[in-house]
Amino acid sequence: MKKVFVFLVLTLFALVVMGGDIKIGVAFPMTGGISAFGQQTYEGVLLAQQFFPTVLGQKVDLILADNRSDKTEAANVVSRLISLNNVVAIIGELASSNTMAGGSIAEKAHVPMLSPTSTDPLVTQGKQYISRVCFIDPFQGHVAAVFSLNYLKAKTAVVFTDVAQDYSVGLTNFFVKDFTNGGGKIYKEYYQSGDQDFTAQLTDALSHHPDLLYIPGYYPEIALIARQARQLGYTGALLAGDGAEAPQLVTIGGSAVNGLYYTTSFNAEHPSTELGKEFVKKYQEMYKTLPSAFAALGFDAYAVLVNAIERANSTDPAKINQAIRSTKDFEGVTGYITIDSSGNAIKSAVVNEVVNGQFTYVTTINP
Repeated sequence: MKKVFVFLVLTLFALVVMGGDIKIGVAFPMTGGISAFGQQTYEGVLLAQQFFPTVLGQKVDLILADNRSDKTEAANVVSRLISLNNVVAIIGELASSNTMAGGSIAEKAHVPMLSPTSTDPLVTQGKQYISRVCFIDPFQGHVAAVFSLNYLKAKTAVVFTDVAQDYSVGLTNFFVKDFTNGGGKIYKEYYQSGDQDFTAQLTDALSHHPDLLYIPGYYPEIALIARQARQLGYTGALLAGDGAEAPQLVTIGGSAVNGLYYTTSFNAEHPSTELGKEFVKKYQEMYKTLPSAFAALGFDAYAVLVNAIERANSTDPAKINQAIRSTKDFEGVTGYITIDSSGNAIKSAVVNEVVNGQFTYVTTINP
């Protein structure tokens, strides 16, 4: 009887292991100041799950955790996903500051985290288990500087830096370096996430008669700075980073953001791969609108991770992590993705312009 019982227990365990779902955590800002990023990116993840619903013959179970756009909560949700939900890997987080906060937890637990959108180089620096599918800010800053000098013909620029965000501080530094190396002159202004009134900074900024306002922050403040700059009579160029891309940029900024350029990873009207074309078609069917770069990168993060699990032929986090960092020429939505030994993706950048409230393709700049 005892042998039969043991046999039944072992059989049941084997069935659970063989038939159980593979749990992947998703740590995104679904509420709070940058919730639009989380909502857009999660739409891309959900669509990717429709494309690739299983891996190793098992269903993929996504467990979504809202970090509320907060650094402390970013660490908390990663801890819960690992210790309570037993995920084999995590897609996230999005803002670089939040990814660094949550990444420190994942790193200690030896659980791979794959960020769709965190561009600050510090996110992966010295880390073994943190990777990304987006470009990094040294390249994004370089692209912005080259575009400013060569396309916009800017000679003077005022940079508005959000001192509360590692993303904004880092991107500022890379842009300033390459813009000044190219012969441009820089002036600097500072603010913090959540600020509403930029009159003092703009008054000082416009006293320098700049050709360009560069705002490497996130969409709520970018939109307000643009509106208030136009109200004060500024008619020059506006440029931002990928943190600008959200419908709320236009909702908040109105006509003031028309003509604003920003660097990003994707434009739905110019997908560079066959998978990208299929993604745009299915996304429009599912959500009745064109996808943003955040949705595209969410799709790519899921697709790269599932492909890594398949190649690892294992749910062992260490083996999955090794497979992530050996990703080479993977056909994604945003292009062909190679992830180097430091966890960074090597890929092109796109420049979009807001035209009549629409995010319109301008050009692609390769590494």
